[in-house]
Formats: sequence, C-alpha cells, structure tokens
Amino acid sequence: MKIKHFPESNITFARDQPEYQPLPAFYVGDNQGIVISCWSLSIKERIKVLFTGCIWLHVLTFNNPLQPQLMQTDYPFIRKSIKDKILEALTKKRYFFKDD
Repeated sequence: MKIKHFPESNITFARDQPEYQPLPAFYVGDNQGIVISCWSLSIKERIKVLFTGCIWLHVLTFNNPLQPQLMQTDYPFIRKSIKDKILEALTKKRYFFKDD
C-alpha cells in the first residue's frame, strides 16, 4: 500500500521526520480532530483483497488508549456537480476589455 496525495489534503504529517513517510491528509480542527488520508493498493494487493476480503490495520498507540478508527472505500467528501464546477471557474476568472 502506498500513501496517495489527494486534492482535498490540507496538511502533511511527519513532513520533517525522516523516520516516517510524510502523510498528506485532510484535517478538521474541530473537537473530534478528524484526519483523513488516502492509500492506493498495488495490483497484487487488490487481488489479495479480492480473494481474501481482508485488510489488516496496524496502529501504534504507544500504550495509550486506542482511538476510534474508520476504514472505508467510499469517497469521504461531497462531490461538486458539473454546474457548480463551471460556475466556480467562471467566477474565479476576471475578464477585462479595453475601451475603444
């Protein structure tokens, strides 16, 4: 499994910690402290999951209480409609015309 960068990421954990791989993530600084990261599977890993139906999760707790974990295959963000994307693009661009 490899860490995957994604457009919604707004923080990179362990950026300056050479003993770890940098982890791009989406972080919500609310009282839950939600962190979402994205991982991609190699072809071999996809085949293993297809046949076994299992993914093993290892979590380093450093002997602290285990925090809630969630693994999912669904895209965790709200997708914008085509109409919203077009309107957003049009409002970002400014058109200036010279007066003749």
